[in-house]
Amino acid sequence: MLQKFLNKQNANRDIFHDLMPFKVKEILLVATLYDAFSLEKEGRFTDYILGEYQQLNLTSAPRVTGVTSYEEAAEQLKSKHFDLVILMIGYDIKTPVQIARTVKKDFPYLPIYVLLNNDKEITRFKEISGYSEVIDRVFVWNGDSKIFFAMVKSLEDKVNVDNDTRVGMVRVILLVEDSEKYYSRYLPFLYSMVLDQTRRIIDDVSTDDLFKVLRLRARPKILLATNYEEAIRIVLKYKEDLLCLITDVIFEMDGVKDETAGFKLVKQVRSILKGLPTIIQSSDLRNMHKAFELKSFFINKNSETLTQDIESFIKHHLGFGSFIYKDSSGRTIAEARSLKEFENQIDTIPIESLVYHGKRNHFSMWLMARGEIKIAKMINPVKVSDFKTPLEFRNYLKYVIRNYRNETSIGRIVNFEETAILDETNIVRLGSGALGGKGRGLAFINTLIYNLNFSDIIPALNIRTPLTMLIGTDEFDFFMEKYNLYELVYSGEDYSVIKERFLAGSLSENLENKLRSILKLITKPIAVRSSSLLEDSTSQPFSGVFATYLLPNNHEDFEVRLNQVMDAIKLVFASIYSDSARSYFEAINFRVEDEKMAIVLQEVVGNAFDRYYYPHISGTAQSCNYYPVAHMKPEDGFAVAAIGLGQYVVEGKKAFRFSPTYPDIQISTPEELLDVSQVQFYAINMSKEGVQPLSAGEDVTLVTLDISGAETHGTIQHCASVYDADNDRLVPGLDKYGPRIIDFANILKYEYIPFARALELVLDFVKEALGYPVEIEYAVDLNRDQQGRASFHLLQVKPLVGSADDYHIDLEKIDHERIVLFTEKSMGNGKIDNIRDVIYIEPDRFDRMRTMDMVMEIDQLNKEMKKQGHPYVLIGPGRWGTRDRFIGIPVDWPQISNAKIIVEMSLQDFPLDASMGSHFFHNVTSMNVGYFSIKHSSRTDFIDWDILRLQHQVKQMEFFTHVRFKKPLTIVMDGKKRISIITWNNQAPIPNT
Repeated sequence: MLQKFLNKQNANRDIFHDLMPFKVKEILLVATLYDAFSLEKEGRFTDYILGEYQQLNLTSAPRVTGVTSYEEAAEQLKSKHFDLVILMIGYDIKTPVQIARTVKKDFPYLPIYVLLNNDKEITRFKEISGYSEVIDRVFVWNGDSKIFFAMVKSLEDKVNVDNDTRVGMVRVILLVEDSEKYYSRYLPFLYSMVLDQTRRIIDDVSTDDLFKVLRLRARPKILLATNYEEAIRIVLKYKEDLLCLITDVIFEMDGVKDETAGFKLVKQVRSILKGLPTIIQSSDLRNMHKAFELKSFFINKNSETLTQDIESFIKHHLGFGSFIYKDSSGRTIAEARSLKEFENQIDTIPIESLVYHGKRNHFSMWLMARGEIKIAKMINPVKVSDFKTPLEFRNYLKYVIRNYRNETSIGRIVNFEETAILDETNIVRLGSGALGGKGRGLAFINTLIYNLNFSDIIPALNIRTPLTMLIGTDEFDFFMEKYNLYELVYSGEDYSVIKERFLAGSLSENLENKLRSILKLITKPIAVRSSSLLEDSTSQPFSGVFATYLLPNNHEDFEVRLNQVMDAIKLVFASIYSDSARSYFEAINFRVEDEKMAIVLQEVVGNAFDRYYYPHISGTAQSCNYYPVAHMKPEDGFAVAAIGLGQYVVEGKKAFRFSPTYPDIQISTPEELLDVSQVQFYAINMSKEGVQPLSAGEDVTLVTLDISGAETHGTIQHCASVYDADNDRLVPGLDKYGPRIIDFANILKYEYIPFARALELVLDFVKEALGYPVEIEYAVDLNRDQQGRASFHLLQVKPLVGSADDYHIDLEKIDHERIVLFTEKSMGNGKIDNIRDVIYIEPDRFDRMRTMDMVMEIDQLNKEMKKQGHPYVLIGPGRWGTRDRFIGIPVDWPQISNAKIIVEMSLQDFPLDASMGSHFFHNVTSMNVGYFSIKHSSRTDFIDWDILRLQHQVKQMEFFTHVRFKKPLTIVMDGKKRISIITWNNQAPIPNT
């Protein structure tokens, strides 16, 4: 299925990859030393060629090999392949021509072009050489370096035109000119102009740089004919692809010079292609009247504005500029600068204008010039006469264009200017620059979801992403530089002062205007999330480090709504410089100066209930389960779900943990579930009274509600069970009287919706696509659509990275007297042998009512250890990192950041809770920190307290004891078996001094 996804993603690009299969990569330049010097001017020949490629941002510039004799040329030709031979001819004409004859005899397939020093040499060259049949084309050097570029491109076009017109519907410009002087002047200009115009169009289109380079291949091909018969052959062969004809008046016809050959050619071409744009160019102004009679554009060869005249024609008549809608008399009535404007105006222009352009094939011509090959192919064969009425033709155009736009934008990042309506199937870019870690992840999952047909696997559930917009890091750069904020953030000012200064600034006018437009289209609450350059990286986790704001977006005053969004963006910018973020950067040895911030704007998944807004279900899921039970395996993964907003799960509140692979396995007994079941949930406060400033904190827009409130709202009917104390069982649903347990039984066990299967599927696909273990955040809307489907929304994906090595623990080979700790419930994988310090809480020193005091102690100890550069083992009762201070020690990650092994233990009256803060869990695993669980009732897991008490006591605090071993401990973690062991070396302890 993933291969199918990749094939679909590459389908449009494949057309461009297939274009221009022949490229001139190797050129053999043959010249006398003097002639070469005349052109080289100390090595400038290669610069001329490369310079033109670089100026036009083209890749694959050819390599030039220079020789001065036939012997050298023959040696080179035998040793490697060449695509083109260029003979530079100065005073000596006979020798180069003789070389050409010999080369052509030995290599008949090899094109040979002649380059004369100036146009005065043309006559002499023809007289002496007889214009030998071995010469494929003669060009004249007139001091313009673009001639080399034109020579290369003209050969490539001649070879590629058959393939490109067949595969990619590429257009053809036919130049009929027999004067070496003039086509040597025209071709460089035409190529530069066509490539430049093509690039301008492509730059207006939202796509990546590689795709833009590929789309340049779809530029019109330029073919040169020097006589009437050659021109007619090209016209007949490429009549379906011809974009325009540029012709001289006098050239050979039937083997003799014909004074009116150009006029005859135009007449003949018009009989074949009635509406083909034509240019007649002549140095004789008397031909102007005849050109106008033939309804051709006339250009004076001797005009000082020759190049501007041709450029104007190509821009306005060949579709390279805006699309100019005209009426039947040719009067301009509208102009479309983009595909979006083009689409909108198709719906509103007068029917006579539609017919006027349709009959002349202007629509496909303009689309083709913009590189929109696929849609041009759909429109090109259709004629106005194929429809009963012009109105049917209009409807067909509307259908084709909108269908094409929808198809090409699904799962892609599109610029806001290009999208007529906001659509969750694509991500809208509101600002340029890098997308950041979270933005990249969202862009990827959006592409994945909307290009893989999940409905084939799970037809009863929509798998989708919320409406998402991205602001690149350029806005952050602009904001920081405009208000000179770098000086402020590195000055040591308090974070509150930094936030005030950030709020005092203004975002760019361009972004503000886009936000105004966006907010007129979005009526649901909006999440303003961070997406820093380093966030969610595979090497270091940044989850939860920066700010996120959930905005009601419902104030009756539009300016209040707009200002809240802009303030939230500025505060997310500022959150890079919060105290906790700075501490985190310091803990992982990253420089805060290297960080930049992009922004993610998302429509919040959920529904309004009274004055509150929240989803039915939200949570996280991971592809690795470090706490499997029964016959679960670590690779089966696990999920945590809760009622309401996902912050509840992320912060480690009471929520329901389960295996998507085995959703019917109940990890805890009904009575245990009663103790750990969710009793509160988060929602967005939609009340419009007393709007608090966002600077007060991320939670000012949130409210904590009792789960009974959700029952009143009618949102937990399928998410809860009732505890039947008499029978010690759980009864799914809310029909019975009794305590409510949030266990999602109707959904997980009885598949009210295929929630578990969706989680399992998404985890498998995302893990396979990214190539490493992952964590996702999700939200579920149980409301059904017209097809009767509920919706699963994928909100975020991030890496969950640990050591990939295997470590085996053989207990039979270990001296049991050396074991300090052993557990069969561990998280982590690897071997550590540089830790001497252990910080722990003796069981009899623990007081569950004073866990906040313990946070202060460990924070102080951690700072000391970090200052000394000492990693340590941390041991304590309950769940580390929980937000509930009564079930563990509620530390933040920076407060224990130097701990490389974290041990949680249960006590007789203090069991381990089943929940864990997602951010904390992610940090532990991604930073390769060992996390061990020791249950007091276990027959196998233990801590040897006596060994710890024997060691040198560095510090004794009210709760924590810090000891140091004389030699480093040996710590081994077997991640596959989840067995871990800590051993010491039986050395004499350091005296307590």
